[in-house]
Amino acid sequence: MALPAKGPAPAPCSTPPGHTEDAVTSVHPVDEKLHPSRLVPAALQHIAAMYAGVVTPPLIIGQACGLDLAARTRLIAASLLIAGIATLIQTIGVKGFVGNRLPFVNAASSAGIAPILAIAETNDPGQQLPAVYGAVMVAGVFCLAVGPFFGRLLRFFPPLVTGVVITLIGVTLMPVPVAWAQGGDKEAADFGAMSHLALAGFTLAVILLIQRFGKGFVKQVALLFGLLIGTLAAVPFGMADFSALSSAPVAALPTPFAFGAPVFQPAAILSLCIVMLVLMTESSAGMLALGEICDRKADGRTITRGLRTDGIATLVGPVFGGFPTSAFAQNVGVVSLTRVRSRYVVAVAGATLLVLGAFPVLGAVVSLVPMPVLGGAGIVLFGSIAVSGIRTLAEAGLDDSSNIILVAVALGAGIIPLAAPTFYADFPAWAQTVLGSGISAGALVAVSLNLFFHHLGTRSRTAVPALKSS
Repeated sequence: MALPAKGPAPAPCSTPPGHTEDAVTSVHPVDEKLHPSRLVPAALQHIAAMYAGVVTPPLIIGQACGLDLAARTRLIAASLLIAGIATLIQTIGVKGFVGNRLPFVNAASSAGIAPILAIAETNDPGQQLPAVYGAVMVAGVFCLAVGPFFGRLLRFFPPLVTGVVITLIGVTLMPVPVAWAQGGDKEAADFGAMSHLALAGFTLAVILLIQRFGKGFVKQVALLFGLLIGTLAAVPFGMADFSALSSAPVAALPTPFAFGAPVFQPAAILSLCIVMLVLMTESSAGMLALGEICDRKADGRTITRGLRTDGIATLVGPVFGGFPTSAFAQNVGVVSLTRVRSRYVVAVAGATLLVLGAFPVLGAVVSLVPMPVLGGAGIVLFGSIAVSGIRTLAEAGLDDSSNIILVAVALGAGIIPLAAPTFYADFPAWAQTVLGSGISAGALVAVSLNLFFHHLGTRSRTAVPALKSS
């Protein structure tokens, strides 16, 4: 997920026409309980903004691990369930202990996809998800341990570093939608067939047209409309299979450790702990930005409680099939755009996600989207992640030659696994897991060079003040 751009705090929200009764109130806008006529549409807009991002990690990881449709459906349901629980904890929370009590969305982050795929590739089919979940659980414990002190570590993760990482997330994931656009299964006889490419191109064109000519809410959910229209277009050509709807249970809670007991591998754990640091940086930046937007400053205690929620969700999530959890910056953008700052709006959105996760048949609907359709939409989705990283880098002082060198070398290190997949073939297994992920490799290089250029023997030019923690 991309870090929100910094800027001046928006002016306080004005009361929408027709709701003058809310204009004068002693309740802070963050704690305001809106009338259902305003609350429900605002919550639906948050769901529309987050839904594609929530289901993307389980779709990609399930496909890469060779899971059948039923298993992918369970994975999607688990992702929705954990996202709902984490978002409810963040927005409602327990005062003084957990939850930042802001209109803040938590869900599985796309930043973890590439390292998870690298872990999956180094394990046998039956051990792929157990190895992933073991590493994710330790990353959750790591977040809980480091969270109270993370405000003091933020200076080691300036926009220069996070911009590199976010850019690499988008770049290293781009082969995924490209493969989807060709049909998804590289072993299939029709992989790369023109029918697949045409459907992917059609989906991409629909998204672009909606983005160009759509207005308001329609424009904001162009990705979802693209997925829907692309799927409907595939039906007459027999490219959409709806048979799984009959076998998917209507209502069922995820089964604990349905994909196997967790396996703890040191290299996999190291890789995801590095990713967790990046996710913690994203969450912290999201809370700081949201605090400005909502006119309720996010201090060290707020960030600690928010990161504690990330850690709990990341630790508990794998029990049911979840992945590393972090902030969803697109929902920070929704709050900024709509000026609806009530945390109860996002709480309703979280409760809706929880309900969706309890009905696997709804997850089955999502998993039925044809691979070429996902490919067309994925190019937009992952490309936009890379653009967010570039935007972050643009604010990072690239007029400094040392910063240019840092970005150049870190991006180069991150692209090596993409350009030459066998580059690390002769390295030890642990090194292949860590360096085989462009995100982990790029993050390690970016952090190391940031220390070398800006911290060792000199006062950091990019440091941020330490936050007071609880």
